[in-house]
Amino acid sequence: MPVQSLFPRLEPLLAQVQKPIQYVGGELNSTVKDWDACDVRWALMYPDAYEVGVPNQGVMILYEVLNEQERTLAERTYTVWPDLEALMREHRVPAFTVDAHRPVGSFDVLGVSFATELGYTNLLQTLDLAGIPRHSRDRTTEHPVVIAGGHAAFNPEPVADFIDAAVLGDGEQAVLEITEVVRSWKAAGSPGSREELLVRLARTGGVYVPSFYDVDYLPDGRIRRVAPNRPGVPWRVGKHTVMDLDEWPYPKQPLVPLAESVHERASVEIFRGCTRGCRFCQAGMITRPVRERSITGVGEMVERSLAATGFEEVGLLSLSSADHSEIAAIAHGLADRYEGTQTSLSLPSTRVDAFNIDLANELARNGRRSGLTFAPEGGSERIRRVINKMVTEEDLIRTVTAAYSAGWRQVKLYFMCGLPTETDEDVLQIADLAKKVIATGRKVTGSHDIRCTVSIGGFVPKPHTPFQWVGQLGHAETDERLAKLRDAVRSDKQFARAIGFRYHDGKPGIVEGLLSRGDRRVGKVIEAVYEDGGRFDGWSEYFSFDRWMRSADEAFESDPVDVAWYTTREREHTEVLPWDHLDSGLDRDWLWEDWQDALAGGEVEDCRWTPCFDCGVCPQMGTDIQVGPTGKSLLPLTVIGAGQEQVLAGPPPG
Repeated sequence: MPVQSLFPRLEPLLAQVQKPIQYVGGELNSTVKDWDACDVRWALMYPDAYEVGVPNQGVMILYEVLNEQERTLAERTYTVWPDLEALMREHRVPAFTVDAHRPVGSFDVLGVSFATELGYTNLLQTLDLAGIPRHSRDRTTEHPVVIAGGHAAFNPEPVADFIDAAVLGDGEQAVLEITEVVRSWKAAGSPGSREELLVRLARTGGVYVPSFYDVDYLPDGRIRRVAPNRPGVPWRVGKHTVMDLDEWPYPKQPLVPLAESVHERASVEIFRGCTRGCRFCQAGMITRPVRERSITGVGEMVERSLAATGFEEVGLLSLSSADHSEIAAIAHGLADRYEGTQTSLSLPSTRVDAFNIDLANELARNGRRSGLTFAPEGGSERIRRVINKMVTEEDLIRTVTAAYSAGWRQVKLYFMCGLPTETDEDVLQIADLAKKVIATGRKVTGSHDIRCTVSIGGFVPKPHTPFQWVGQLGHAETDERLAKLRDAVRSDKQFARAIGFRYHDGKPGIVEGLLSRGDRRVGKVIEAVYEDGGRFDGWSEYFSFDRWMRSADEAFESDPVDVAWYTTREREHTEVLPWDHLDSGLDRDWLWEDWQDALAGGEVEDCRWTPCFDCGVCPQMGTDIQVGPTGKSLLPLTVIGAGQEQVLAGPPPG
């Protein structure tokens, strides 16, 4: 059947909504392919508003990777705001893609990238608008296969009823493998209906199909076991790891949003993974091992991205960008290349102990200084030992000295509240650190025009980390500690005006904790919240804690569990966790031992530069840590500045 554009039906509605431009498509570097020339068609969804989803690197990469393939197309869809949702329901306009405004329900695969669990209700909105049955068991071959990815997919159990499958880890190779399985099944005449396709996907070993696993519970609510319910399905599903980033230089043609988005810049991922071992950090744990993009690969991607987009800022992305083994050479080479232009460089994620005056000077060489954010995470050195964030007060003061000396007048410091073993005193030391930062800035600049913004988030224990067994701090206790910290900052008249203080109350963290460590029983809570109007739970103006708690009380009425059972309860080592059958490569006993080390205040070095600590990833996944030096440089290069081009020759061979 021909698939028609929904835009003629959508366009009359756009005059009645806010920000209609986010729904019209046609962005620079977007792709629209001939539907009939392709036999596998993906709708890629980021379950949040366009302005948040369109700059997402993961979706952008998969969009390009898929569209480069012959006979394969990919289009994007985002969550529509409630004003348009109401109109779409009233006028019976189904969920659409922004590229060609095709109905989401007509695609073969709906791939959903969950960066955060708070997007789960948005998935249900899109399924309903698309006419896709909410529960996977009710779908037929006429409906897309719904596949979850992203960091939250490392525990997809809370949405197990709503997705058909989940993919753990890097998506570049995974989506191509899935595409070939779908193509082969369709070419054979779709034998065995939808079930056969899911079996074929599951038997690859890299696609988790929740319906093929049964969960048994103990009388007290804990899980007895999770086991496959059909032959040929693996007991444990592994993650995907791309080992050579230079072979995947995506995005080559980054999208340029038509509407304002949260990141107005070109972004280049300079390495993937982290081995610093911060115990709270799920991203660092599940993306191991470290794989660096070469210095020349970075240079080529920056050049291509700027030419393709016209952006004037380049963000060098990773979990800790200053940890790239050749970051000094990268920053120096790029600063040389773009000196005299309007192009600025930024490191959106920078460790306190990896930043120095030389790096600061290179980033600021063209006179433009984007924001600097550092994350000490804990206020006291004791709590930083617990979380394995090996950053001292001296490191922080040295770093901000470098920043202020290089011309910055404002830095942002990120901390967490509610960390394991934390006390009021640990949190109150955040105020002392902020005051010392301001005093340092005033001293090195001779100016009082110095600002420090303190941003605080609530700690949420995550799967596949040493803190996955931890009892979360209750929201009332979190709010009480933050109030004491706020008073400590405001009470000092010498520094209060120079310190910005931003924090969220503890309630959203409790909901995130319920979703991040929940099992399949949490799905009925998500569904109840959605039916009660829950949408955009990551946005404070839409989030309703009371709605979540009311829905949970009703959903768990006949179960031996409640919200506190999932959030503030401490787990034992022997308890079966909802994600134990999903393999991130990390050895479970190693995670437990690291949790015990945390309680003792023991620190673990970065295994890039020390002997292996046996976390399990490299031998189990058949991978290895990849770092420089490569011996390469960004020369020869073309410097653009002062109204002329000048070619700089590289060093002679040998």
